[in-house]
Amino acid sequence: MQYFSLNTNVKQLRIGRGVSKGIGKELGKYVVATMEIPWNIIKNDMGKSPEKVINVTSVEKQWIEDQTKELPEFDTIVGIGGGMAIDVAKYISWKLNKKLVSIPTILSVDAFTTPAAGVRVNHDVEYLGIASPDPLIIDYDLLRSAPKELNIAGVGDLFSIHTASFDWQYANSRGKSEYPYSQNAIDNGKKILDFIYDNIGNIKENNDNGLRSIVEAYISLNTICLPIDHFRIEEGSEHYLFYELEERLKRPFIHGNIIGLGIYLLSRLQKNDPLFITEMMDESGLIYHPNSMNIKREDLRESLLSLKNYVKSKDKLWFTIIDDSMIDEEWVNENLTDLKFK
Repeated sequence: MQYFSLNTNVKQLRIGRGVSKGIGKELGKYVVATMEIPWNIIKNDMGKSPEKVINVTSVEKQWIEDQTKELPEFDTIVGIGGGMAIDVAKYISWKLNKKLVSIPTILSVDAFTTPAAGVRVNHDVEYLGIASPDPLIIDYDLLRSAPKELNIAGVGDLFSIHTASFDWQYANSRGKSEYPYSQNAIDNGKKILDFIYDNIGNIKENNDNGLRSIVEAYISLNTICLPIDHFRIEEGSEHYLFYELEERLKRPFIHGNIIGLGIYLLSRLQKNDPLFITEMMDESGLIYHPNSMNIKREDLRESLLSLKNYVKSKDKLWFTIIDDSMIDEEWVNENLTDLKFK
């Protein structure tokens, strides 16, 4: 799959086994945004110590701003870990105009390939700034030091092309698309899905080819979405269920897994080949059942029944199948039947 072009924000990609070792010696004065587990795995292989380590506990904009005020003089911000750590690093890179290096230690979300930082403002998601990793470091050994389900979770933000593209096509058919419609973008998104389906065995095995497939698919998604200045083919109703649940339960989730739950339910609301996409999620090993995320049946039921009003209350959310659908008790009971709860 071709993934480098002028239309990706990844300036340089280093990918392979052990490619993160010694990176600190290249960076001058640097600070790190990370969490305890990934930092403990990588810190002895950095080659040189950072000026400061930010222990990321939040992606609330004000929290990040407070951390920024405490930073010493530095040249480079290095994001090490999952989506939260990478988003904090991207925000700081953009805000302070510093070089960004991204070293994901799990592939559960596409934050390491997207230019904007996904931060929270009063619990609402906002995408702010532009930051380009130079380099993006994909170290297979480092990624495999994490539980493999955290890498498999990376397909959640790729499988969401299935439901999000449907939402955009539906919005366009109703004259409600917020952007000029692009069938070419839809078709190229489908090629990414086909690429993932073709590599689904490698992804489940968490081998080098599987890890590379997820990364290449993410970067290819950039080449489609950055030129049209939105991610409509990848973010839709399946993400909106995640946003509602996050606000309702006031806790974070493994991103790809909660998106998988959204795909399961919203593909059924769309009547959009739900059995096929569920089969693909199962074959990949993606974990999406509520019991794995400690989501109670009653919480998910209330979230679904409130989803339409939630979407209406948020001015910035795109038009999707949710806006035109009746999600009632009968639909909820029917579609929660095969999901697993504790």
